Amino acid sequence: MAKRPTITDLARVSGFSVATVDRVLNNRLPVREETARRVYEAATDIGYHAAGLIKQRMRQELPEYRLGFLLLRGNDVFYGDFARELELAVEQSQRFRGVATVDFAASLAPDEIAVQMRKLAAKSRAIAVVGPDHPTLTAVVEALKARGQPVFSLLSDFAAGIREGYVGLDNRKVGRTAAWMIAKAARTPGKVALFVGSHRFHGHELREIGFRSYFREHAPDFTVMETLVNLEANQVTHDAMLDLLARHADLAGCYVAGGGMEGAVAALREARPANMPVVICNEINAESRAALADNILTMVISTPLAALCRELVGLMAHAIESGAANAPGQTFLPFDIYLPENI
Repeated sequence: MAKRPTITDLARVSGFSVATVDRVLNNRLPVREETARRVYEAATDIGYHAAGLIKQRMRQELPEYRLGFLLLRGNDVFYGDFARELELAVEQSQRFRGVATVDFAASLAPDEIAVQMRKLAAKSRAIAVVGPDHPTLTAVVEALKARGQPVFSLLSDFAAGIREGYVGLDNRKVGRTAAWMIAKAARTPGKVALFVGSHRFHGHELREIGFRSYFREHAPDFTVMETLVNLEANQVTHDAMLDLLARHADLAGCYVAGGGMEGAVAALREARPANMPVVICNEINAESRAALADNILTMVISTPLAALCRELVGLMAHAIESGAANAPGQTFLPFDIYLPENI
């Protein structure tokens, strides 16, 4: 039977004296955070029985922050996954003890989102929001900033230059990547359709810019049609996709730049066109995985939610502790690409 690690073993592995380790274990005198962390890591490595107690005491000494998050569509699988990752990132933060409040916008109307932002901010030290780029939201961000509350934009930027920071993908690169795949994978050049949720979503606008610029520069034989607005609604996307397939026999590709992927997939399964266009959507879930497996979708561009949430929570804590940034910035996460052969 293996010998149970002792305090002497813990002192040796951590590099501190027995007296210092004893102070960490029994919380007798103030101990530097770095010292406690090294003792905890050593205790975990050797299986010391009080490792959990050390971690608990370390967390008790951390500040407590209430963070608020406002996402879209609570019944959407992607935003449900997003909410869980946010809660997990707050719970597992090593720099503070946190309470996460995750709300979902009832609509895309700026006035309604603004009301929800104010309510969320009233019970939070900092907030992060998915929303359109609209003067109404900018005014809310200005008011919150004036009273020292950081606001971060998520996935799609808004209130640039006023909000504390943007955390998400480089949406122009996302659009260009979607265009590249359509141009490379289409059997022959033809018409290309593009869906956005709203022209007020800065992220969708950047995806459209990147998408169109790629075709202008590298694939001029394709014709990118007038952009379709689907309000991120599955039924709207479904009906519009069926109409596109019926009216354009030369439809070579389609990119759904925001929500509505499920509607597009349902329409393609229903129509089963003889010449399936190259279809690109965003975010991996059970529906998009199945569509990739069935060769309904060609590629899915996905947000690395766990990494994004950890980065965001760290930036929010830093903003609370250090005050407003002199130069509000952008944090771009590398996006994931899923194909039928790597799901």
